[in-house]
Amino acid sequence: MAGTSPSLYSFPDVDAVAKQLRKYVLDNQNSALKRHGCFRMAVSGGSLPNTLAKALLAPSNGTPEDTPQFSKWDVFFADERVVPLDHPDSNYRLIKEELFDKIPKELGTPTVHTIDPNHVKGGDPTELADLYQEELMRTFAAKDSVRLPVFDLILLGTGPDGHTCSLFPGHPQLRENDAWVVGISDSPKPPPKRITLTLPVVSHALSIAFVATGGGKKDILKRVFDTEEGHSLPSGLVNTHGGDKVSWFTDHAATEAVSFPKRASL
Repeated sequence: MAGTSPSLYSFPDVDAVAKQLRKYVLDNQNSALKRHGCFRMAVSGGSLPNTLAKALLAPSNGTPEDTPQFSKWDVFFADERVVPLDHPDSNYRLIKEELFDKIPKELGTPTVHTIDPNHVKGGDPTELADLYQEELMRTFAAKDSVRLPVFDLILLGTGPDGHTCSLFPGHPQLRENDAWVVGISDSPKPPPKRITLTLPVVSHALSIAFVATGGGKKDILKRVFDTEEGHSLPSGLVNTHGGDKVSWFTDHAATEAVSFPKRASL
């Protein structure tokens, strides 16, 4: 969005990041429940599920505002690897083990929308992407009645090359404007076959958050925020298109080299 900028939050350590991420996610949950009675979100893999679990499995302060209502969550995947759901590379398996399996029963169970396990064996990313798009349509209305699905929240990570979801620098999928989900057969990092939400879907969400922690993220965050070249990387494009809907949750180790203005609290 022209004239608007993302918010870059930097906290002392990962525990502080998780604490603030909890507040942010639950604020988005509560707003969504008031709007339409459910919370539609998408998540990525990588280190994000671990931080998200640390955030959401922390003890509640006892107020309704600080309580995850998982039974009202519709969880999708911002990207997924074309592997069986129990494979070590599966984003679903990762968040299931980190978060879903550990949710106390009294908080309910989210509805989780996985890739179609019956079509993984053939390994065609385009077919799986089309099927996942149909899954989105069942929740967000038919594609011919809405141009893009509107997620309440999308949670993302960023790689050392600036990729996010499975949108990689220089890949033609970055220029896709019509499909909601696309397949990838040549990911530069394994596994090569994946599906991913497209840039218009990501940037159309009501709220978008990146979680990036540790010194290993220092160089890419400086590129994304402080260089012209970084604005054209996938993570930079989300910043550009999402504008002030985008929030970055980072620690000081990841942002120590970044000149872009940082915020210390939500």
